[in-house]
Amino acid sequence: MKPHVICLMACSVDGRTLPSRWRPKGAAGDVFERAHEELAGDAWLIGRVTGQEFAKGKPYPASAKETFPRGPWFARRDARAYGVVLDAHGKIAWGRSDIGGDPIVVVLSESVPDAHLAALRGEGVSYVFAGKSQLDLSLTLDILNRELGVKRLLLEGGGGTNGAFLRAGLVDELNLLLCPAVDGAKGAPSLFDSTEGEADQRAPVSAMMLESNQALEGGVVLLRYRIENAPSQAAGQ
Repeated sequence: MKPHVICLMACSVDGRTLPSRWRPKGAAGDVFERAHEELAGDAWLIGRVTGQEFAKGKPYPASAKETFPRGPWFARRDARAYGVVLDAHGKIAWGRSDIGGDPIVVVLSESVPDAHLAALRGEGVSYVFAGKSQLDLSLTLDILNRELGVKRLLLEGGGGTNGAFLRAGLVDELNLLLCPAVDGAKGAPSLFDSTEGEADQRAPVSAMMLESNQALEGGVVLLRYRIENAPSQAAGQ
């Protein structure tokens, strides 16, 4: 069963998502953290680039004495919420087992070496597999629901990850915190992004309905959109 996927992002008025580049500075305040808590997801998900920002570890060993089955491994299953990170090729050396108290669950491809799995286990970092060499996002959601009971997932980027979920027809809702700031630079990180090879792939979004809008402190506006995806795409989920 697919969880309900809510994309939660804060952006400048020109759709950019890296607050350190915004002017004026500090426009987002702490509204994102409050919105995150209020949405009360069973899990939140980010991509490898964003996940790397939370890593504290040194590079993992290149070899291991043991071999491990390519199946789910969990350090714990009893958390209120989980921090899910897509890391298809096992690039992140964590040096920690949680982010903000939420246990880390890494989504890997089966091509990841045993040495990386040994290091994750040693640090108490849970992991699942969702593809041979590339990640299947629909399968990822199914595994999170089946193995951890995730029914409500907060998709929190970056733009490449958000864009991949959007193009796969997997985003059900967009909660957008529009902040009174500008970036103005070409190529700055944006809400939904793609590689050059994916640029011609169109998301199967058939409608976006504004469910609510709310003015928050500091001039921030919260826009909630319900997303409808084309039936042909939804049928494949």
